[in-house]
Amino acid sequence: MTDDRDPGSMHIGELADRAGMSLRTIRHYDEVGLLVPSGRTAGGFRVYTQRDLERLLVIRRMKPLGFSLDEMGDLLSIVDGLPGTDAEDTAARAARLDAFLQDARDRHAKLVERAGMAEEFIGTLGTLRASLP
Repeated sequence: MTDDRDPGSMHIGELADRAGMSLRTIRHYDEVGLLVPSGRTAGGFRVYTQRDLERLLVIRRMKPLGFSLDEMGDLLSIVDGLPGTDAEDTAARAARLDAFLQDARDRHAKLVERAGMAEEFIGTLGTLRASLP
């Protein structure tokens, strides 16, 4: 049996390992159109490239910040179209990217605040536990 993939390509299992994600999640992203494989083998297996991995890592980084699948798709469409077809298009994409950047900063700040509250709670529980035999 021969492997008819390009040398720099990978099957879904390798992509999952490299991204630290499950096969099921990657298949779901394919189903909803966020991560369509760059190709398929003669046997029908999904084939991914380094660019696909980078795209998946963008998705993975958006997930903990609470971005929806639609928002992920919107950002990826902006990134896919960079730098833009002309100066006006590039400026519009840059403005949309700026909005995502600010939104990500705001979401990160909220997560940091929540993590601080969790640390306080853990400290409280630790103090309570330390007072018991």
